[in-house]
Order: sequence, then structure tokens, then C-alpha cells
Amino acid sequence: MPPPVRLPEKKGDRPAHTKSAAKKLKRKRNAEEFQLLETRVQEFDGKGVTAFSELPLTKQTLAGLHKAHFKTLTDIQRKAIPLALKGRDVLGAAKTGSGKTLAFLVPVLEILYRKKWTTMDGLGALIISPTRELATQIFDVLRKIGREHTFSAGLVIGGKKLKDEQEALHRMNIVVCTPGRMLQHMDQTVGLTLDNVQMLVLDEADRILDMGFRTTLDAIIENLPKERQSLLFSATQTKSVSELARLGLKDPEYIAVHEAAASATPTGLDQFYMITPLPEKLNTLFAFLRNHLQLKIVVFMSSCKQVRFVYETFRQLHIGIPLLHLHGKQKQSARIDITAKFSAAKQSCLFSTDVVARGLDFPAVDWVIQLDAPEDADTYIHRVGRTARFEKTGKALLFLCPSEEKFTDRLTSKKVPINKVGQKNSKKQSIQNQLQGLLFKDPELKYLGQKAFVSYCRSISVQKDREVFKLEDLPLDEYAASIGLLGAPRIKGLKSVDAAKMKEIKNAPRGLRALEGASNDEGEGEARNRKESRTKYDRMVERKNINVLTDHYANLVQDDRAEPDDEGDFLTVKRSGYDPDIPGPAETPSRTFKIPGKEIIIDSKRKEKMLKSKKELVKLKPKGTKLIFDDEGEAHQIYELQDEDKFREAGPAEIQRRKFLDEEGQRVKEADIGDRQLAKEKRKEKRRIQKLRAAEEEAGMEGSDEDEVRVELVPYGDAAYDQLGQDGDVEEESQPKRQKKWFEDDEGMERAKRKAQKARGRVIEAAEAPEDLADLETLASGLIG
Repeated sequence: MPPPVRLPEKKGDRPAHTKSAAKKLKRKRNAEEFQLLETRVQEFDGKGVTAFSELPLTKQTLAGLHKAHFKTLTDIQRKAIPLALKGRDVLGAAKTGSGKTLAFLVPVLEILYRKKWTTMDGLGALIISPTRELATQIFDVLRKIGREHTFSAGLVIGGKKLKDEQEALHRMNIVVCTPGRMLQHMDQTVGLTLDNVQMLVLDEADRILDMGFRTTLDAIIENLPKERQSLLFSATQTKSVSELARLGLKDPEYIAVHEAAASATPTGLDQFYMITPLPEKLNTLFAFLRNHLQLKIVVFMSSCKQVRFVYETFRQLHIGIPLLHLHGKQKQSARIDITAKFSAAKQSCLFSTDVVARGLDFPAVDWVIQLDAPEDADTYIHRVGRTARFEKTGKALLFLCPSEEKFTDRLTSKKVPINKVGQKNSKKQSIQNQLQGLLFKDPELKYLGQKAFVSYCRSISVQKDREVFKLEDLPLDEYAASIGLLGAPRIKGLKSVDAAKMKEIKNAPRGLRALEGASNDEGEGEARNRKESRTKYDRMVERKNINVLTDHYANLVQDDRAEPDDEGDFLTVKRSGYDPDIPGPAETPSRTFKIPGKEIIIDSKRKEKMLKSKKELVKLKPKGTKLIFDDEGEAHQIYELQDEDKFREAGPAEIQRRKFLDEEGQRVKEADIGDRQLAKEKRKEKRRIQKLRAAEEEAGMEGSDEDEVRVELVPYGDAAYDQLGQDGDVEEESQPKRQKKWFEDDEGMERAKRKAQKARGRVIEAAEAPEDLADLETLASGLIG
């Protein structure tokens, strides 16, 4: 009996003890790997390392860094990562563009991996950024270097659907967020808990700890566990004990890699400032952009309304460089698209607020222009950090009003080297008249200009540094005219000499004001009496139709399609010298519409509506004049009056009239002779073609036994033109109708007609008209032959 054959075991047929042994072996191997990694981290001192491969990192992190092309360590990364890997709290300060993002992302991945974090453990690391754009950039870098790990990460920022984020937030291990959105989830997302958070990261920490985010950040920190690791990174770090105590930091390590450097800004950055009067700022900016069309530029302004106004006006002035604008009141989808477009562009100009001043990495930015001075030196450092990143070169230009020149002292104290420059006279250019024209044509643009003026004044009035920013020292009337406004807005709350004087007059006793009024001349007294004697019925009679061209529109009104205004009643706009009760010269420009050669007074809505129609405007415009050009190319009217002196020198009028008639008569005769000769040649050519055609027909009839249907060829030339109709079809030759001779009767005429038809082509004769289908078939068979 042969021995039994043993079949090979399948993978699923292995004994249970074999599977458990493999799992135990794997767990043991992982435990040894974790223990070895922990030992390497604790023994690592970080001295002399220059590459990521020399750090005690996991294989997954090293693979992600290699695929993202991160190899060499920067100064902040070389000093911060070893301390963060050991679980220490870190305060990192370094210049803009020095690689602070990797300095906290690498420790986040490593610490969660060493703690064997899984999806079931919930949220383990919270990364907070002050702006949406910076949070998106951090999340993109996290996805690149963490692709080999199994952590789940999410981006939680405003502008997206809250419900979608709520469903995924419970499964996230790492969250990159903005403070406001995270606090909203803590209030509205059911079941969200932050009790197990291991790491808190604040990017641009000085901005998050500022007054704008104070209450929001305090509410978030109250929900975080006390035992956690905190990492704070920024270009300008805070050292305030009270601020650090709010965050609950324990013996933090302060790392300032560039604190001993000669400059607080990158070494490859050339910085300049220019003393520019406030009314000349837009002119100077326009001239600068016209002379730098092939570069990539970022222009910073102080408010969203200014960004929108400058973008809309400069876009219509056709500078010659692609323009983009970015501010905090745009939709999130638009902000993402604009950021992507500017990053991919080679030549472009981005008008922006401080929303992009921190952390954003735009590649190859050549110039950073600060149209409005920043609030402090730290904001200046963050703004100019958009260029000269990662040891590259760049340039920065700061516009300062004459009253703001002391701001350079603030920069010097922060170790910011900056040089003063001036504008060349040959490059100066004024766009004031063009802006006035744009605002006159577009009421919405005029409204936006008023709001831009208001927001600029508001931003100056709320500045902390009162020695530099003085609203009362600025020429606001000239500034309003420079941006295209017809009148200077009156600012409520401006503490100037005029405002103080008006307040003193208002608070004076009535008797004293009456005595001062009596001291004036008689004419002013009569005018005042007339004004005081006006009643509400007088004002009602003088009331006008309200439209965009009346004086009513000089006041600041709310546009239905405009964004909601949260500025309150801090500022109000009113036309300078405008009084709705006293008609004045200010009414004329807003009540008339000028077209070439005519001025139309708009006194009703019907006329206003009529002027919006292009057809009606064409009717009102004068008709054009026909011109002729001489041999030298100069334009003349068809009939021009001769100079009176030259006319008299030529002789008496009667003699000149006869001479003119003789010349014109001779010209007409010569033209008549030419026309007759041309007509004669045409007739001759026509007869020649007819003879040629008849000869061809005769030859064809003799050479063939059977009659064939003849295709006539259309002659080329003048004869062909005579035979073509209006639609281009060949017509029969118009033969003159032959008159009956005196000796012919009707039968002779019919025979001649049939003979002529036979000469032109084949003719089928029928004895009588066809009456039924059989007669038609007979006639058709005769035609076919």
C-alpha cells in the first residue's frame, strides 16, 4: 500500500497558533522599533546636523520628506525639531521664509506616531493659523510630508459648509484650522471633545495672541487639557510672561536663530521708502506699475474698500499688467482661485490687505509695495517677507506721508535697514482726471470711492502710534480730489482747529452769537435772515427728483448690492460746501450732461432714462461731416469758401463764373466722348461673341446625326457681365423685339419665330397642347430623343 500523499496547505488553512505567533513577532518587532526610536530621540543632541536624514525620524516621515524634495535643514529647523521631538514647549522666532512650517509639522507627525495614535483616539494635534490662506498652505505641506503615515488630517476654515466638516471632524487626528471656525465647531458640533489633544501649535503666534483673537483663543484653550505640548512660531515672537501664562506653557525653550543678526529681514532684501504726499500716492503707484510690467508685485493697503477701489479703477485704466485683488471679505472659493493664479503667474500685480502678509509663500515675488504704512514695525517685517524667501533676492518699497516719516525710527529700532529714494520727474504721471471721469460715469464706482475714503480715514484714526499717524495733519480735501471725488467728505469726530472752533461757537450763549452776527456786514445779515425765514413748504416746493446725478447722491448712501457695512456711524460723508436748502454752483455739474456740441439739462427721470439708451444718444449727437483728401493727404470739406482777397485777385466774379462754366463744360464733353467710345466697344464685343456662338452651333449641327441638348457657355469679360443678373445667374440675351414688316402677316411672324428658336437650340413642336398623361409621356420621349 503506497504511503499517503500530503497536499500543500493553503494560506487560510494555517493553524491558529501559527497566526498568533506571527502577530506576536510583529508586535515585538514594532515595540523594539519604538523603543529604539525613543532612545535615539532622547540621546540626540542636534549638533552638527545638516540634513533630515540625520535626525531620529521614522521611515514614513523620511520617505515623505524625500518625495517632497526636502533634504537640507534650515537654522530654525535644526534647533527646534530636536527639542520638540523630546516633548519640550518651544517658542520659535525666525525671519520670514526660513522654513518654520516644517519645524512644527515634523514633530507633530513623529510624536503622534510614537504614541501609536489611531483614528479611534480622536483629535491628537491642533494647528491654529490666523488666516485661511496660511492654514491652506500648512495643510498642503502636511499632506506632502505625511503621505506615508496613516493619520487622518483635515482643514477646518471658514467659507465652507459647516455640516460637511462636522461629519468628518470626529475622525480627524490632526486639524489645521482658524480660531473662529474652530470655536464655532466647539459650540455647535455635537460630541466634539478636545480632552485628548496632545499638541497645540500656533503659527504666527504674535498675531493670534493679539487683541483681535484674544477672546476666541482663550475660549479654545479652556477646553484643552493642561498636560499638552505647545509650539509657537512666528517671525516676531512674544516674550510677555502674561501671554505665555495664558497658554499654559511650562519652561518653554526660546529659539531665536536670527536674533543676533544685523538685520531682522532677509539679507537678500533691498528696502526703500519714499516720502509721497497723500494726494500723490495713486499717481506714484500707477507710474511705478507702468514701468514694471514684466515683474511680479504685491501691493499692500490698509482696508478692503481701498483694495476694491484701486483694483476696479486701475483695471479700467488698462495698465498693461494682469491685476488681481485679495481681501478678507471675498468668498473662500474666490480667495483660493486668486491665490492659485498669483502663485502660478510670472507677471502680475496683487492688491491685498494684511490677509496675505503672514506666512504665505508666493514664488518669485520681485517687489512688495506698501501703499499705506503698516501699524507697527512687526507688521512691516511680515509684509516684506513675501519676497526674498529661502535666501533669494527681492525689493520692497514703502510709501510714507510727510507726517509719517517718524515711522523710519520704529524700523531702525527693530534692526530694519531701509534707504530713502525719490521719484524721477520724467516718470511722474497724473490720473486724477481719468479717475473723475470713471466715477462720473459709474455711480457704483463713485460709491466705492467714498467708502474707500471713509475706510482709510478710519484706519488712520484707530492706529495706536499717535506720534506717527495723525489724521488732522493729512490733506484730506486734496486726497478726496485725487481719487476722483468731486467734493471732500466731511469727517465726523475730526479734532482739528476748525472742529474745535465750531464746537466753541455751538456752546456759546445765544446772546453772544447774536452780537457777533450783528457785527457782520449788512449783506450777510440779510442772507441769514432769508435763510432763517424759510419754511418746510419752501423746501417741499424746491424738492427735486432723486437720481444718481442730483445733489442727493453727494451723500453716502447704502448700495443694495454692496457688502454690509459694519463701520457704524463713526464717519459720515458730505459734499464740502453743500447745503440742500441753498442752491449753489455745485448743482450745475451734476444736473447737466454734455455731448459734443450740445449740453442737456436733466430735470426728470424720463430724460435720465433716455440718456441710458445708445440710440437716443446717437440721435442727439451732431451728424458727421464728409471730408475729401487732396494729393498731399490733407483733409478738406467738400465745399470750402475761398479766401476773399484771393478771390478778388483772380478777377471779376462774372469772368470767373464764365471760366468755371467753360472748364466744366469741356470736362463734361471729354467724359461724354469717353463714355460713347466705351459703349461702342461693348456693342462690338457683343456682336463678335454672338457671331462666334452662331458659328459653333452651326458646326455642331453639321457634325452630329442626332440632335443633342446644347449647353451654352457663359462668355468672360464685359459681355459676361452684361448677361449676369443681380443674383449671378446667366440670363438670356435681351434681343430687341422684331417689328412686323408691312408685307408680312401673322403666319409669317410665327415661322420666323420658330426659325429663330431652332437657331438658338433644339425645339420640340407639338400639334396641340397635352391634355392627359399619355400626351405628356409622348412629349417627354421626344425631348429625350
